[in-house]
Amino acid sequence: QVQLVESGGGLVQPGGSLRLSCAASGFSFSFYNMRWHRQAPGKERELVASITSVGLSTTYADSVKGRFVISRDNAKNTVLLQMNNLKPEDTAVYYCNARDAAGRLDYWGQGTQVTVSS
Repeated sequence: QVQLVESGGGLVQPGGSLRLSCAASGFSFSFYNMRWHRQAPGKERELVASITSVGLSTTYADSVKGRFVISRDNAKNTVLLQMNNLKPEDTAVYYCNARDAAGRLDYWGQGTQVTVSS
């Protein structure tokens, strides 16, 4: 059974930091590209960051470049999203996503809420 379980969300003040974690099971994690997406109320889901299967390449949305860092540990089947200097506009539900190299298999977590507010 495929599972992606996110954790680490919560309420943080502007300028603060959070680290999201996604624990994967039920599939060959090291063969999948991993992504973090987010969806704010009334907005479409957007891709925030991605990392290739062996972690050699990462990409970021312009809105988070220089503030967020995606990483993975293939030995622990885990992908992380370190979020620094958080802004109110980062408030959203954050989703972990696994996609195989061919783009044919796509798995999603249930999401974790991040709220940035004073």
